[in-house]
Amino acid sequence: MPYFDKNKIEELPSRYRANFINSISGYKSCNLIGTRSSKGVANLAIFNSVIHIGSSPAMLGFVLRPLTVRRDTFNNIREMGKFTVNQVTSVMVEQSHQTSAKYGQEISEFDAVGLTEEYIEPFEVPYVAESALKIGCSYKNHYHIEENGCLLVIGSVEHIYLPEGVQDPDGFVHLEQLNTVAGMGIDGYALPKYLGRLSYARPESNTGLLKHGS
Repeated sequence: MPYFDKNKIEELPSRYRANFINSISGYKSCNLIGTRSSKGVANLAIFNSVIHIGSSPAMLGFVLRPLTVRRDTFNNIREMGKFTVNQVTSVMVEQSHQTSAKYGQEISEFDAVGLTEEYIEPFEVPYVAESALKIGCSYKNHYHIEENGCLLVIGSVEHIYLPEGVQDPDGFVHLEQLNTVAGMGIDGYALPKYLGRLSYARPESNTGLLKHGS
């Protein structure tokens, strides 16, 4: 079995280490974050770090790399106070990945990669029309991660759009029906296979498969 201790990890070539360490945490969410500058330029960037923060109130978060270079997503969020989270589906993978390229501040990634801006009132920032599940968030706060200089950005969930017929009666969303992809490492993508839902775990009983969210 291959084994890597801390010293061996630190001695790895930088690109190998980045691919390796980014992969071992498992499948990640894969979303496009849409923003708009105060000058009206739309911005779109792919993130594999969007996470659930809380359900009551509903909040999401995502990790942003250090502000050592221009970060249009963060600057736009601070200016406008809003952003959208758009799940990447299997037919959008190449275009979505292309948004990670370093385009100029005056260039909209929507135009550059061929995705469509969609404005749904009362939000002034763009959703991705091609995305099956869209979330509108208002900026709440951000926290500096001292260990590596990254930021954790927190948003309040204000709007959710999704197709009919993809939820169980208890609210659970079947992402596999939307062909939502998962991220693998820095540049890998996969379509996860749905295995089922399990009942609430209790010490005195074994878990069992749920049917239709019952």
